[in-house]
Amino acid sequence: QVQLVESGGGLVQAGGSLRLSCAASGRTFSTYDIGWFRQAPGKGREFVAAISWGGGTTLYADSVKGRFTISRDNAKKMVSLQMSSLKPEDTAVYYCAAEGKVSGLTNRVEVYDYWGQGTQVTVSS
Repeated sequence: QVQLVESGGGLVQAGGSLRLSCAASGRTFSTYDIGWFRQAPGKGREFVAAISWGGGTTLYADSVKGRFTISRDNAKKMVSLQMSSLKPEDTAVYYCAAEGKVSGLTNRVEVYDYWGQGTQVTVSS
């Protein structure tokens, strides 16, 4: 069982930066990998990045690689997404999610079991 709460969304100009946080809690939170997804109006959920709590490995979507950085702080039970060089097409509701079904990281939305409520990111041009 794990509970997730996102924060840090807001309005930023193109080229700017924004840092999102995902706070995790629960008795078995350390057994889950954490992923970030986003959903723009009229579109489905899109994988952004993922990180393994146990192994320290990361996975990024091609669309954000080199611009976004996912990190963890196990002592604080937090996962962060540092977003830089933001583009208007990055505008979406960003969700963090947890999965414990596969040993490696995955971008498959159906594998993730638990989801936060989402936080809005708006990038103006």
